[in-house]
Amino acid sequence: MNVLVLGGTGVISREIVKLLVAEQHEVTLYNRGSRDMSFPGGVRQITGDRMDRQKFESTMQDQRFDAVIDMICFNESDARSTVAAFGDSGAHIVICSSVAAYKRPYRSVPTVEADEELFDDPAFTYAFAKAEVERYLNKVIGEQQLPVTMIRPSLTFGPGAANMGVLRQNYGIIDRIRRGKPLVMFGDGSTVFSFTFTPDLAKAFVGVLGKEKTFGEVYHVCSEERSRWEDLYLAFGRVLDCEVEIVHIPSELLVEADPELFSHLFFEKTYPGLFDNSKIRSVLPDFSCDLDLHDGVKMMVDWFEQEAKQVDPEKDALEDRLVELHSRWKAEMKALAE
Repeated sequence: MNVLVLGGTGVISREIVKLLVAEQHEVTLYNRGSRDMSFPGGVRQITGDRMDRQKFESTMQDQRFDAVIDMICFNESDARSTVAAFGDSGAHIVICSSVAAYKRPYRSVPTVEADEELFDDPAFTYAFAKAEVERYLNKVIGEQQLPVTMIRPSLTFGPGAANMGVLRQNYGIIDRIRRGKPLVMFGDGSTVFSFTFTPDLAKAFVGVLGKEKTFGEVYHVCSEERSRWEDLYLAFGRVLDCEVEIVHIPSELLVEADPELFSHLFFEKTYPGLFDNSKIRSVLPDFSCDLDLHDGVKMMVDWFEQEAKQVDPEKDALEDRLVELHSRWKAEMKALAE
């Protein structure tokens, strides 16, 4: 197939491009060209900014593709522009949504697509904007019978990730473990969750291409391995062969300390992240997530060590302050009992 990827250099999309090339699709990327990514087999590049709506839409209307994978659709305006650019082309449009678009608390655990409603609280901008994308697309799919498929990843890690850990501190996790410094965990760390890794998620994006059964449908695609949030840090410890010290702070206090950094915990991650993949397997019977937590974390440690060996000093200092506060609270609680 002749496939266009909007984006193509992000954490998830780079794995999608690699798989498309491996399966001998003809691949074109549309992005700003700000990241120099080399893919085996040759990939065509169109440089542009989708925020320049008129130029983006006119450029795309002059092209012809069998399928379009939109990895940079973050709000309703982006979705409207994608429909304007490709709605009359006949191309299969695959939109990257997110499980953040689900309203909390979930109605089903493990979560099943048909049982859930869309997020409706503007206080968590990311989730609300993704839900608005889906609301708009559901409307136009019904009105225009467009060949659109939406895929909702959960928390997904891979090379290039900027979102690992409670503080999204990435290599800082490794650095703190090696230096014997505690890591902050929200709540008591026992919230059950399934951590997904990009090589597995890419299989679903590529697998649905051109499949008419997926038109007008939405699928979450997530690992079904059951872990606790605390297990993420413990897996790092096992890979590094180091002891891990964890301190626990309620998410409602963390969000007060830094609303932008911790809103994802308070609004989303405090709920169980368990998802039933039966629907995606109904169209991709052989689909499975094969990377378990240990192997996925090892992949991330290898990448951090080779290419991203940097600590964010501001996040490291914030974590130190949070650990200090926790120590003081603990001492005060102990004093109450005496």
